[in-house]
Amino acid sequence: MSSRELERVEIMGRVACRELKLVDAAVLLQLSYRQVKRLWRRYQQKGRKGLQHGNASHTSNRSKAAKFWRQVLGLIKKKYSGGEEERFGPTLAAEHLAEEDGITIDDETLRGWMLAEGLWSRQQKRKKHCQRRERKSHFGELVQLDRSPPVAGRAWSGGLPDEHGG
Repeated sequence: MSSRELERVEIMGRVACRELKLVDAAVLLQLSYRQVKRLWRRYQQKGRKGLQHGNASHTSNRSKAAKFWRQVLGLIKKKYSGGEEERFGPTLAAEHLAEEDGITIDDETLRGWMLAEGLWSRQQKRKKHCQRRERKSHFGELVQLDRSPPVAGRAWSGGLPDEHGG
């Protein structure tokens, strides 16, 4: 049950013990009096289960069959998994399943299944850290030079002599 449904059960239990009236329950649940009366009737008829959402225990209409799910994960374990560096990611595994085995499945669906089975992790494979070498020092490396075109009668190189006589 969700936290909202559990709160409704608690408040309806208080109404059943006559600690609360339906009007006060409506204020606590932030519902109209008519809505709370409807909930109260359902609570009296079915108990806690009456306040639970109707689709709570059903599987999704869009879900794949468990047999198909087991078949796909079995193929991935057998063909496309290995050591940490050799494992196929969900996108590549979906492509290979489509090409070699004729099983078309969305890579996001496969990603969820592989995460649930522990065949893949979201952590990126990081490259080995290479320490950068220190830069070589060059003569005049801190002097910034302006590379704009020369203008007659104006020193454009920051006061340094240049090839244009500035």
